[in-house]
Amino acid sequence: MENTILHIDMNNFYASVETLYQPELKNTPMAVAGDKENRHGIILAKNMLAKNCGVKTAEAIWQAQKKCPNLVFVKPHFDRYKKYSELAKEIYYDYTDRIESFGLDECWLDVSGSEKLFGSGEQIAQTIRERVKSELGLTVSIGVSFNKIFAKLGSDYKKPDAVTVFDRSNFKEIVWKFSAEELLYVGSSVKKTLNKYGIYTIGDIAKTDRGLMQKILGKAGGMLSVFARGEDNTPVLQVDKQEQVKTIGNSTTLPRDITKDEDVKKVFMSLAEIVTGRVRKLGLKYSEVQITVKYSNFEEYQRQCTVESSSNDMATLYETAMKLYKMENRKNSIRLLGIRAGKFSDSEDKQISFFVDERKKEGAERIEKALDDVRSRYGSAIITRALLCNEKDLLGDDGKDEKSFP
Repeated sequence: MENTILHIDMNNFYASVETLYQPELKNTPMAVAGDKENRHGIILAKNMLAKNCGVKTAEAIWQAQKKCPNLVFVKPHFDRYKKYSELAKEIYYDYTDRIESFGLDECWLDVSGSEKLFGSGEQIAQTIRERVKSELGLTVSIGVSFNKIFAKLGSDYKKPDAVTVFDRSNFKEIVWKFSAEELLYVGSSVKKTLNKYGIYTIGDIAKTDRGLMQKILGKAGGMLSVFARGEDNTPVLQVDKQEQVKTIGNSTTLPRDITKDEDVKKVFMSLAEIVTGRVRKLGLKYSEVQITVKYSNFEEYQRQCTVESSSNDMATLYETAMKLYKMENRKNSIRLLGIRAGKFSDSEDKQISFFVDERKKEGAERIEKALDDVRSRYGSAIITRALLCNEKDLLGDDGKDEKSFP
C-alpha cells in the first residue's frame, strides 16, 4: 500500500500571526523585522502585499524600504508564533499521530492509516486547510503526494491557501519542469555545480545517470537522484506531543558591544535564569553546559564541559558559563552571548558527587522552584535579581531559543 503524505506550510506565518493582533495591517505592506538600532536589521517575514513589492526574507531593512517606501515594520513575538504552531498541530493530531516538524511553520503528516476514517489525502488536506482558517484565522498551503519530497514541492506550488496533489500520474509532467533549486537541499552552490553539467531542472536530475550525479556531488548527488525520480521512501517520524528534549539554549545579540566582565556576568545570569526555568518546567536536570561567544568582528567560539553533579539551578549554570568564558584569551569586544544546557536526566534521579555539597545544592534548587511558582502566578517581572536591576539597555528583550528539540 502506497503512503499518503501531506506537507503543510503556514502562509507568511510570522506576518499572518502579527495581523491577528493588529488587524489594521491586513491591507498594508508589512514585514516582521528585527530592531535596526539593536542591530537586527533584517526582514524575518513579510505579508503578500510586501512580497508583491519585491520584499524578500533575510534582506536588510534599508533594502526593503527602498523597494517599498510605505512598508510597515512589526517587532517579532516568538512566543506568539510558538503558540499558534502548537495550536495548528493540535488540529493535525485529529487526523494522525505521525507528524514531523520542519520548523515552526511546516510539518509533514503521514495520513496513510486515516483515509478510511476521513477520506482521501486530498480530502483530509482540504479539511485541515478549512479548519486552520476558521479556527485560527490563518491560511496554509498543503502538498499531497506519495513521498515527503514531492509533498513539500506541492505545498510550495500554489500559495496562499491551497491544496496541490502530485501523484504518480502527474509528477513527471509537472515536477520535472521545476528548476533544480526547487528540490529540497539544492542551494545556490549545488545549483551552480549542476548547471555546469547542463542540469537545470528536476527532470534533468532524474534523467542523469545516478553514478554521474554521485561523481558530481558525492553522496548528495545520489540522494538528489532518488528525490527527483520519486523514489524517496523516508518515513514521517512519529513524534509524541511531548518531544524528548536534547538541549535547551538561549542567546542574545547585544544592543551594544561589551568588554567588561561585569557586563558579561549580567548577560550570562539573565540567560541562565531563562534556560534553567525551562529545564525545571520540563522536570529535568542538566549535566553539560556550553557557551557561545561572538565578537564584534564576527569571529565566534564555543566551549563546553560537564558539571560535577546534574543540576537545574541557575547558579550552577551561570557559574559554569563564566568559568568557560574566562578560559578564552579575549581580544575583541563582544557582540553575542549564548548558553546551552544538555545531557538531561529526570529531576527525580539522584547523582551524588563527593565534590559538591548536595544539601546546599538541593536547597538552591528548592529556592529556584519557589521563585518559579511565584513568577507563574504573578508574572516573570515580579522578582528580579539585584545584579540585573536597571539593565534593560544591556540585556534588551530579544533572547532567542536555540536548538531546544532534536
